[in-house]
Amino acid sequence: MKNLETTDPKEHSRNIRGELQELRDHIRRDIGKVEEQRAKALFETSAEVIQGLATAFSHYEEGKEEAWK
Repeated sequence: MKNLETTDPKEHSRNIRGELQELRDHIRRDIGKVEEQRAKALFETSAEVIQGLATAFSHYEEGKEEAWK
């Protein structure tokens, strides 16, 4: 993760969102590398939760949600 010097919260949000997306992609790649079904389910669930977090950060950046206005 980049160590940003800015005080702009949206820049930090974009940085964190990018890291979340990288983690989500890594987890999804690992689904194809394991055979155990419980591990596959855990990884898929984790990827979905992380995608939800990334989406929340995106909504904050875009000011789409009422709570972010």
